[in-house]
Amino acid sequence: MDRQAPLLAGDEPGRAHAFAEALARHGPTDAVVACFRALVLDHYRAFGRRMPWRETTDPYRILVSEVMLQQTQVDRVRPRYGLFLEAFPTVEALAAASPSEVLMAWQGLGYNRRALALQSAAARIVAEHDGRIPDDPAVLVTLPGIGPATAAAIAVYAFNRPEVLIETNVRRVFLHCFFPDREGVRDAELLPLVRRALDTARPREWYWALMDYGTHLAKTLPNPNRRSAHHAVQARFEGSRRQLRGRVLAVLLGSAPLSLGEIAGAVGAEPDRLEPVLARLAEEGFIAEEGLFYRIRDGPGTDQLK
Repeated sequence: MDRQAPLLAGDEPGRAHAFAEALARHGPTDAVVACFRALVLDHYRAFGRRMPWRETTDPYRILVSEVMLQQTQVDRVRPRYGLFLEAFPTVEALAAASPSEVLMAWQGLGYNRRALALQSAAARIVAEHDGRIPDDPAVLVTLPGIGPATAAAIAVYAFNRPEVLIETNVRRVFLHCFFPDREGVRDAELLPLVRRALDTARPREWYWALMDYGTHLAKTLPNPNRRSAHHAVQARFEGSRRQLRGRVLAVLLGSAPLSLGEIAGAVGAEPDRLEPVLARLAEEGFIAEEGLFYRIRDGPGTDQLK
């Protein structure tokens, strides 16, 4: 197959062809990287998506959106984002809320551990940073639930800092455009290109453009991320322990303490399968055991999240 063909998925076939030919002939020179940047930005200017977290530079709102978007699709985050901010409009409000209130507002997003980590991060921000979201990724990454990619994204979107960021969509774009014929490409090979392509004057808009181009590629081509050395197939959700954990939390939220048998009946699982799930949820600080009963834990217990 002609190595130029995959790039026809772009909205500017002429520019895509010119980029592919130049890359094949000259490698990733400054001029070729500039052509790539123009290709991505042209697509964004024509098809860029509107999202509520793109309409603010408030660091708290950006923090909430970035944690919500970890491992969760935009269409699932969009309706929950506004409701969560209505419940907890400031970092102080989130820090002061009970875990059950936070988990209730988080319902529908999955990976509930993120909710408790976000609240724990809010408490740390209030206690250690006077309620101000840090702008330095090196500081952000010390907070619960915030890894390097999330820390860099917060710095970019909230403070317009020109940080080097690799996440799913960024990785997809650079694999597709610069490594069309390679398998097992490592992020270490992508990072220099991400750094060189970065629009240091407008990093916020540049990463929005990369995200949207990556989403476009995901909808129109076989996933380039399968050629990443870091690619892992996500485990099936239906019937998984992760699904069972979510059901248990949903049953316990807003209810009186329930026994093992009552929870088993409500979630449709055998008690012997449920027992290790309850033990793990208790260990992680989600629930508390009171004799033969279980309830959502509304006291301290999230310190172990970081």
